[in-house]
Amino acid sequence: MPTPRPGTPVRGSATGRPIMAAMDLFGRRWALRILWELRAGPLGARALLAQCDEMSSSVLYQRLRELTASGIIARSADGYELTELGEALSHALRPLDEWAVTWAQAQGSRPRDE
Repeated sequence: MPTPRPGTPVRGSATGRPIMAAMDLFGRRWALRILWELRAGPLGARALLAQCDEMSSSVLYQRLRELTASGIIARSADGYELTELGEALSHALRPLDEWAVTWAQAQGSRPRDE
């Protein structure tokens, strides 16, 4: 499956609207978890794999390639890290995280911090 790009057909959108391309990318298994783990700073591939204990190394490397090709993360001497675009995404997701906590509480669930 090719890396989703705005302006090209993606899952759910023949026109590749930017939001649909982003949702296709972030909806891929483990993509958001990788971004979540990188929020505190750079991590190497082995550290990411350890943080995401059920992820296979092949899926990890595929997601790292996709997120790197999308400009959301970059590889540095310290490992993988969020780019400026990735940091902006992190800030954009905060309201969704806050909403999800409220939703979980309304459902009678106690939110877990993973």
